[in-house]
Amino acid sequence: MKRIITICLTLLLTLSTHAQGQPQGQQSPQRFSPEVFQAQFEEYITREAHLTPQEAAAFFPIYREMQEKQRALFDRQRNLARVKPADEQGCLKVIKERDETDLELKRIQQAYHLRFLEQLSASRVYDILQVEERFYRHMMRSWGRGPRPGGRGTQPHGQQ
Repeated sequence: MKRIITICLTLLLTLSTHAQGQPQGQQSPQRFSPEVFQAQFEEYITREAHLTPQEAAAFFPIYREMQEKQRALFDRQRNLARVKPADEQGCLKVIKERDETDLELKRIQQAYHLRFLEQLSASRVYDILQVEERFYRHMMRSWGRGPRPGGRGTQPHGQQ
C-alpha cells in the first residue's frame, strides 16, 4: 500500500508541475486539480466504506494531517532519486537515507492508524484502508488510459 501511495503522490506532483509549466492561454484538455482530487477521494472513501457524516468528520481531518506529514517525506524521496551520486560512498548514503525515509513513512502511518482507531472502530478503519488502496489503484489505471469520453477517465468506479 505504501508503494501505491508513493506512486500516486509522485504522479500527482508530476502532473501538477506539468500543468503549471504550460504556456499562457493553453490548457490541457483536463487539468489536474488537487482540490477536485481530494474531494473525489473523500467522497469515494465515505461512500465505499459506508462512513456516516460523523465518522467522516472525525476521520478526514486526521487523514489530511497524516498526508501533509507524508508529503514532505515523499518530496525527500523524490529528491534523493533525482541524481545518482558519483561515487560508492554517495550511493551508500542515498540508500541509507531512502531506507530511513521509508521507515519514517511507516512510523507516521502507524501513529496515525492508532489515532484513527481512537475515533473509529477497527473494522471501520480496516474498511477505509481497503477502500483507499482500491481508490489509488483505480486512479493509477485511469491515468494510464487517459481521459475517456464523458470524463470517466478520472472517476473511481461507480462515479460519473
